[in-house]
Amino acid sequence: MKSNYRALSELIEKVDERNDDGAITELIGVSIDKCFIKSVANTNGTDLSKYKIIRKNEFAVSLMQVSRDSKIPVARLEDYEVAIMSPAYPIFRVKDTRKILPEYLDMWFKRPEFDREAAFIAVGGVRGSMPWEEFVKMKLPVPTIEKQLEIVNSYKAITERIALKQKINDNLATTLDTLFCELYGQLNDDDSVSLDTICSLASSKRVFADDYSETGVPFYRGKEITLKQAGQPITEPLYIEKEHFTSLKEKYGIPMKGDILITAVGTIGNSYLVRDEEFYFKDGNIIWLKDFKGNLNYYVYDFMQTSIFKQMLDGICIGSTQTALTIVALSNLQLRIPDSGLLAEYTKQSMAVRTQIELNTDEISHLYELQSVLLAELSR
Repeated sequence: MKSNYRALSELIEKVDERNDDGAITELIGVSIDKCFIKSVANTNGTDLSKYKIIRKNEFAVSLMQVSRDSKIPVARLEDYEVAIMSPAYPIFRVKDTRKILPEYLDMWFKRPEFDREAAFIAVGGVRGSMPWEEFVKMKLPVPTIEKQLEIVNSYKAITERIALKQKINDNLATTLDTLFCELYGQLNDDDSVSLDTICSLASSKRVFADDYSETGVPFYRGKEITLKQAGQPITEPLYIEKEHFTSLKEKYGIPMKGDILITAVGTIGNSYLVRDEEFYFKDGNIIWLKDFKGNLNYYVYDFMQTSIFKQMLDGICIGSTQTALTIVALSNLQLRIPDSGLLAEYTKQSMAVRTQIELNTDEISHLYELQSVLLAELSR
């Protein structure tokens, strides 16, 4: 039933309030992930009076390059009472909260189907942008306020549960970091060995963009490895055909449970401890650590989460335009290894904490799936 669909133009109105006195200095922007981020721009000497004011529960959107990115960066302000934004951002608000809740509208904007429709519309725009006039023609279903409130509360409950589990995982990760650093501080440089003496380092076999398929076995790049490390959902998955994957597996092997993958280009040093799963990954972007001696994979993985490791990476990465981590450089990285007794004791503690982290991560993944189902049902 499309009878309850309304155009955005019926529901929202543009806002153009300027920071005339320059009193507001909290400068923010909207990311491709549909959230507000603090601006890193140096505003010293900048005339802030020309910037737009955005207030709590108002929205900001970027309509540039929509078809290229296949996403509209749009978000509702929640974390600030008031902030300022570049004049380039259209800012809008709900006309009448008795007809549509800002939280409900925000949920609609988060739907992948919304982004796909927007990208299709924007194809004809200049440089793939979407004119405001086209944006407000987009339609969405508007059920009763009571129904909207029910949907919003369900979504909020899931979101809060995700945040709680993520906070618990953050605390557990801090506990692991403390355990590791206490042990590492007891060791000295005489206990150091190069990484390639305790595991093998490799890349994958090349997979081309033409090899991607609509379904099959997941294919991960650095972006997906970073999301998996953080326990975040992969919203735009890539796949390769099962037959191709099987061929690669038989000829060259695939990552196994307990192996480590680490991002080597772009955002460098994000590592992922492989679980019991099947996937393949992009050559050049990711380094594969495998064939560990003993249980050193858990020790090495915990090491890779510390600031000690991050500082070491700064000294071994190459390149000025685009920094990269090479297999050779990582192979020669020195780390202190405890004796077998200390290692066994530490590994036991680490695995107990990591088991709890994995259980929480599994619940978080399930909760994200519930969120996706709830968003998909908005159009029904």
